[in-house]
Amino acid sequence: MITSGIDVGSVSTKVVLLLDDEVKYLVRPTGWSPRDAGLQTYEELLEAVGIRERDVQCKVGTGYGRVSLGFIDKAVTEIHCHARGAGYLAGAGGLVIDIGGQDSKAILTNDQGKVLDFVMNDKCAAGTGRFLQVIAAALGVDVSELGELARGRQPLEINSMCTVFAESEVISLLAKGEDKRDIIAGIHRSVARRVWGMASRFAPAGKVIFTGGVAKNPDVRERLARAAGCEVIAPAMGQLAGALGAALYAKELTLKK
Repeated sequence: MITSGIDVGSVSTKVVLLLDDEVKYLVRPTGWSPRDAGLQTYEELLEAVGIRERDVQCKVGTGYGRVSLGFIDKAVTEIHCHARGAGYLAGAGGLVIDIGGQDSKAILTNDQGKVLDFVMNDKCAAGTGRFLQVIAAALGVDVSELGELARGRQPLEINSMCTVFAESEVISLLAKGEDKRDIIAGIHRSVARRVWGMASRFAPAGKVIFTGGVAKNPDVRERLARAAGCEVIAPAMGQLAGALGAALYAKELTLKK
């Protein structure tokens, strides 16, 4: 059985091919056209794996760009797909915290992986991947370097989480001669506190699973664990949770046919 999940996010597009229980995937920038990004990434992965499109039995789309994907069989909300994918990666049940490019969300699930409740911040870029990209640019580093630069550093106090004001604050701290590594640590601590402030309504939740692109940042993971006061699990394929969950829904739909 071959099924696919296509997660078109604001920053990156993730495509998963589920070959029975084997996971193949590809991640590409979304760019200006979610529709093109979804289709091109899907076709590129098919070619790389050596699978013909007609052999894919079901395709499920998710993410903010799912409505633009004319080639999928079904669209499923990212809340349910992230919960399903996180459960597959780290075991069902607990609290899923996902920090993506433009939003962050906390999803409470039961031991069967079903969504019980959720809360989402999609009105402000603070605490998201986009926020960290802006800060990285202001500091003159790549966003992928932030985690290692900040590890073990003493965080400076960052007073604003508004992207525009935080960028100005960072520039002012640099002008005062503060070490950029301590500034980054302060930013990470602020992100962790903000996200946990949103998610803490569901605590205690047994376990916390951290997904999304920001989950690859080791310093944010550590500071989120401190804010939560418990272990935070960050699966190796956590960025793929939405696409993987979509592929699992596609498999379920195929079995029902």
